Amino acid sequence: MKKTVRISFEGKSYDVEVEVLDSNVAVAAAPAPAAAPAPVAAPAPAAAPAVAGGTEVKSPLAGSVFKLKVKVGDKVEANQEVAIIEALKMENPVVAPCAGTVNSVSVKETDTVVDGQTLLTIA
Repeated sequence: MKKTVRISFEGKSYDVEVEVLDSNVAVAAAPAPAAAPAPVAAPAPAAAPAVAGGTEVKSPLAGSVFKLKVKVGDKVEANQEVAIIEALKMENPVVAPCAGTVNSVSVKETDTVVDGQTLLTIA
């Protein structure tokens, strides 16, 4: 099902068409004509792989680590923003796929990452 939502960014409003994949996740389909694209939160992975030592949080795209919002030992909730990846001058939030405690952080701010690279683990 497609819906149109209004997003405000830096004092400007944009109408964005989104496709609802299920009741909890939406992904931007296309911006309204003549509107600049607005940042859209990356959806949490449907099922993050559980590995020895925790659940991996992976980069959803190639770019550079603009900001790490957690450190080892921090408690996080499911869908909490844990990092921001910058790509093509856009800030792309990375969210925790589950609740838990940050077990390890594999990158630092300014590191270049590839799509699917493990950023941190949550136990």
